[in-house]
Amino acid sequence: MGLRGVIFDVDGTLVLSNDAHAQAWVEAFAAFGYEVSFDQVRPLIGMGGDQVIPKLVPGLNNKEGDGKAISTKRKELILKQFSPTIPSAPGSRELVLRIQGDGLKLMVASSATSEEVEILLKNAQVDELLSERTKSGDAESSKPAPDIVEVALSRLGMKPHEVVMIADTPYDIQAAKGCGVGVIAVRCGGFTDEELAGAIAIYNDPADLLAHYDNSALSLTPVP
Repeated sequence: MGLRGVIFDVDGTLVLSNDAHAQAWVEAFAAFGYEVSFDQVRPLIGMGGDQVIPKLVPGLNNKEGDGKAISTKRKELILKQFSPTIPSAPGSRELVLRIQGDGLKLMVASSATSEEVEILLKNAQVDELLSERTKSGDAESSKPAPDIVEVALSRLGMKPHEVVMIADTPYDIQAAKGCGVGVIAVRCGGFTDEELAGAIAIYNDPADLLAHYDNSALSLTPVP
């Protein structure tokens, strides 16, 4: 069976946003009197905020009290302060165009809010190419739970073996594996090859994947 669809992660994959997200968490916690370091947060980027908050400050959650306020502040920082300077990952638009040109159906699987996803896809210059998207409210649990990938699969109307995901964190790999989807990983999210060991292949960034496209899992003949 050939490939019919591709699921894209956004943060760290199509845009180089992971450091910005980590710094936004640091500043959001600090705004409410919690001292959390960049080095504490950075390894957790790729998880949803509902999981990041209690890992950093046990007892807090993103539904109420300080945890909810911190979550709101982080989003505000990303939208208003950090997003204007978040760059595209090398080759993002070119890779999406190549995959699209092969007739594969594309879907974005992100636990971020729709506003964040829209801005980041614009930064990657692929917003008009990737119109099919998930968002934070579509899944009960965020990555590394498989929920958001399951939603993406359902919307594609495809079986797990007909799809690959392009992503950058071990949490993406765990989420995809939870519903039987293989992951092509990129290093531009800042994780090591050891941390990405569950991927079917690892490339430096979208440009590197595009350069090796004909020998990658993306070159499988689509199913009619």
